[in-house]
Amino acid sequence: MPVFLAMQLRRKIIASQMALLMAGAYAQSPVELSAVEVRAKSENLEGIATAGSEGVVSSQRLAAVPVLRPGEAMEMVPGLIVTQHAGDGKANQYFLRGFNLDHGTDFATYIGGVPVNMPTHAHGQGYTDLNFLIPELVERISYRKGPYFAEEGDFSSAGAARIDYFRQLDKSLAQLTLGQNGYVRSLLAGSPQAGPGKLLYAMELFHNDGPWQVDEHYRKLNGVLRYSQGSRNDGWSVTGMAYNGKWTSTDQIAQRAIDSGQVNRFGSLDSTTGGKTFRYSLSGEWAARGQNSQTRANAWVLRSGLDLWSNFTYCLDDFNNTGTCNSGDQFLQSERRTAGGFSTSHQQGARWGSFDVVNSIGLQGRQDWIRPVGLYKTQARETLSTTRVDRVTQRSLSLWAQNELRWTDWVRTITGLRGDAYDFNVDASQAANSGSASDQMVTPKFSLVFGPWKRTELYLNYGHGFHSNDARGTTITQEPGTTNAVDRVKPLVRTRGYEMGLRSEILPGWQSTLAAWQLEAASELLFVGDAGTTEASRPSRHYGVEWTNLYVLNDWLALDADLAWSHARFRDSSADGDHIPGAVTSTANLGVTVDRIGPWFGAVRFRYFGPRPLIEDNSVRSKPSALTNLRVGYRFDKQALLALDVYNLFDRKANDIEYWYESQLPGETAAQYDRHIHPTEPRSLRLTLQYRF
Repeated sequence: MPVFLAMQLRRKIIASQMALLMAGAYAQSPVELSAVEVRAKSENLEGIATAGSEGVVSSQRLAAVPVLRPGEAMEMVPGLIVTQHAGDGKANQYFLRGFNLDHGTDFATYIGGVPVNMPTHAHGQGYTDLNFLIPELVERISYRKGPYFAEEGDFSSAGAARIDYFRQLDKSLAQLTLGQNGYVRSLLAGSPQAGPGKLLYAMELFHNDGPWQVDEHYRKLNGVLRYSQGSRNDGWSVTGMAYNGKWTSTDQIAQRAIDSGQVNRFGSLDSTTGGKTFRYSLSGEWAARGQNSQTRANAWVLRSGLDLWSNFTYCLDDFNNTGTCNSGDQFLQSERRTAGGFSTSHQQGARWGSFDVVNSIGLQGRQDWIRPVGLYKTQARETLSTTRVDRVTQRSLSLWAQNELRWTDWVRTITGLRGDAYDFNVDASQAANSGSASDQMVTPKFSLVFGPWKRTELYLNYGHGFHSNDARGTTITQEPGTTNAVDRVKPLVRTRGYEMGLRSEILPGWQSTLAAWQLEAASELLFVGDAGTTEASRPSRHYGVEWTNLYVLNDWLALDADLAWSHARFRDSSADGDHIPGAVTSTANLGVTVDRIGPWFGAVRFRYFGPRPLIEDNSVRSKPSALTNLRVGYRFDKQALLALDVYNLFDRKANDIEYWYESQLPGETAAQYDRHIHPTEPRSLRLTLQYRF
């Protein structure tokens, strides 16, 4: 009898873990806890995670972080660096696992089930603009790294993050933030009862000039409206989002222009660069939980557009064409996009003989109509000529299946298989570049998990993934504006990854994960500074180690430390060298959070962004940067608080980004290769008054 009872107890524990997995594991707690307490509970993935590099960031943890730009909320994903090389209205620059992800390539991002990455984008493949993100609405960020997850598809080889907004706020929120250099941000949000459900609303108004000699004059109007019933795991919601932004940009500038005194670090070599963008989306999510099952479905449609004026080489092309600098090298990248898609999945718990299993299957689809996507030569935002303009239709359909089998109470396997089919149609202004292309890819996944033993689990992961290339590159035969032959690129590029991970609670309250990984790509996508876009490059291999820690010492103090090291090289031989430009070697993100010291709370965060090669032979390298941000706050009562954020606390003179390429300044008679930099913002202060009602 004792053996039988023990077996029954073990099965109940396993069943509860399965239910927790299928439910998403992190239902919102109705109990008001401190930030530190909730953070500790929400990130414990013992018995649930597939890999050591998988995790969750709670809303409470995010709320404690001083964020300079909305996209920097993603820096809570361990090892991910978020920066900027031009105006703040443009998508951020991302770095992870030795990849220069440019504006989102190889890292997939979703908000409310709607993909943010834009394939075949005017400015770069996988363009991920997170300026419409409202951090105060984020309930959690679930992240995964590596191609080991059957549910994840395009752009997710290095990682993926799914951002969920709240369905319900505990109280309505009115917030006003004032800062230096014309910074003003106001936010109004709430979730009143509306019939049997909740109506979540949020409206954000924003303006910022920045520290630049040419005022950025970034204006943003942003809103969210959601109606929901039930929970994320057993209910439904309909969400509308609308975002519109305009700005003047100070792009990266040549170091020699600064050294000569032509401009200072915050000056501009073209005062008319910048952009305007919009994004409107409507999405619906539905979920139903059974006794041993979880079913989900979502559908979405969006309309977006971008006009981006850039000038990275100043007079290089103009001088080569005319022998003098007349109009300069400014160009416009523009697109108008309508896109729609869906995803549906079903998870079913069962028993195979004496084994507990969870079987999952899913279907995903997407179609983008990009009409038009164009590249134009401009001067002071006036169009002079058309380089190319295309009408693109891109479709994808994906089917995936996954089996999780628990062999014993300390061994489980997760086996997955994913199939993707892509279809491209390009109608180009240059007839030779029109055409159609298609591709299919099957990618297997496998994970082996041992444990838990004494709050410790070991993970072994293997999987294939992929990223898609720009549709225009799959049909091109001639360089735009010429008859020069150009090679086409493969529509889909395979990646392959390996990982060994360890997750443990070393001491009570100290959660730690360690992951050693390797990722190979058949073709690296690289950012080309003088063209302002990405291009398919050589095959690559990346490997490294990540160590992530969260230590909750007590109910008012928590420490966290994310450390990452990577090694990245091209796998083929070339006289140019084998280093990958922009591949960062080491990063660190360290934080101390205090809460409920009487009415006081606060946080201090340190971010280290290591050096990286700027050219294939490694003869030119970027300089590292080390920045510290501080938040100090005071709660007057349960309704009102005041917070002071200090960015770049020690006023470090560092660079957000560095490139090495050829350019020609006005007045120069010959082009020069040079370091081109975009500086970090100097020390700045922002004061926030928040009132809940």
